[in-house]
Amino acid sequence: MEIQSFAQLLIFGTFIGLVSWTITNQLGRTQFKLKTREDWLLDGTGLTIQGIFIPLLQATLVYSLYQHLFPLHQGNLKLTVIPTFIINFIVVDYFYYWNHRLLHTKLLWKVHQVHHTVTQMDVLGTSRNTLWTSLLIIYLWIHTLFVYLLADPTGYLLGVSLTSALDLWRHSRLMIPANTRLYQFLSSWLILPQDHAWHHCSEVHNYNYGANLKIWDKLHGTYYESEKLPSIIGIPISLNLFQKLLFPFA
Repeated sequence: MEIQSFAQLLIFGTFIGLVSWTITNQLGRTQFKLKTREDWLLDGTGLTIQGIFIPLLQATLVYSLYQHLFPLHQGNLKLTVIPTFIINFIVVDYFYYWNHRLLHTKLLWKVHQVHHTVTQMDVLGTSRNTLWTSLLIIYLWIHTLFVYLLADPTGYLLGVSLTSALDLWRHSRLMIPANTRLYQFLSSWLILPQDHAWHHCSEVHNYNYGANLKIWDKLHGTYYESEKLPSIIGIPISLNLFQKLLFPFA
C-alpha cells in the first residue's frame, strides 16, 4: 500500500508541478489562453480516464480476469526490486514502442490520430484520445499482469510511476537547455520533450515512438533528432467533438 501511495503521489505531484510551471511561464499561460473549449473538454476527459477510470479498471476487472485465467500463479514470480524495475522501465518500454508503432499503422491510425490533434505541447494534452483508446494500449493489460504475478511488485510499480511521470513531462514544454550537463547526460538515452515534440509535428510524426528510452528508435531506424523545435504541432482532422471522443462509433 505504501508503494502504491508513493507511486500515485509521484504522478500527481509531477502533474501539479508541470501545470504550475505552465501557469507561471508566460508562454505557457498564452498557450492555455489559446486552448478552445473543445481542447479543454478533450484534454479533461482524457486525463480523467487515464487518472481514474483506467486504474479502477486495472484494479477490478482486469485483475479479476487474471485471477480467472491463472488462478495458481498469483504472486509466484519471486524477484527483487531491481529486476522488476528493469522489467518495467526497459522490457515493457520496448513492448510499448511496438504498441505505439502499431497505433500509427493504417489499421489503427484513425483512432490514434485524435492524440495528434494537440496543437501545442502542454501537460494537459498527454492523455487526449478517444474514450476507449486505452483499451488498445499495452499498459492496461501488462501492468496488471505483472502486479498479479509478482510476489513483490514494489520495483515494478516504481517503474510504472516513473514512466507515467516522464510521459507527463515529455508532453510539456519544460525543456532542458542543450548547453547544460543535465541535458548532455540525459539526451543520449532518454526521450526528452524536445524529441517527443517532433513526434507531434505534422511532417515527421512517424518517428520517436519510444516512451522512456531512445535505444528502440535508434535500433529500428525511427529516431529523428534536431537541435530546433518544430514550428507546427498537430494535424488537422475533420472529426467533430463527439467523433473525437467516440470514433468510430459516432
